[in-house]
Amino acid sequence: MFETGHGEACSVNGVSYKIKKLLGKGKGGYSYLAVKDGKEYVLKQIHHEPCAYYQFGDKIQSEINDYRRLTAIGIRMPKMIDYECNDYMEEWDFENWEIKYWSKTPEFLEYYKEHM
Repeated sequence: MFETGHGEACSVNGVSYKIKKLLGKGKGGYSYLAVKDGKEYVLKQIHHEPCAYYQFGDKIQSEINDYRRLTAIGIRMPKMIDYECNDYMEEWDFENWEIKYWSKTPEFLEYYKEHM
């Protein structure tokens, strides 16, 4: 993580930002809410921590490729934020992955009742 706390400065490519807070940690890095000249930005710090269920190559190039893939099919998005695109794999579909992580909404409970 950035060696900075709330309100401290962080320099990225020679540009200084103030870190407001840690937004979260993903498979590829940490995302921080930062401010510069009154505008808010999200800064991402790539980490190299192991991920048991995902194999990475070049994380930066992967982020760029995923962004280009989404814009090429006409999806309008803010420029260069954290995107991830993967080809469909059954092991990551709703029944095999997502169902374990959705909150207990009425729809979730109904699906569980019907399928489990």
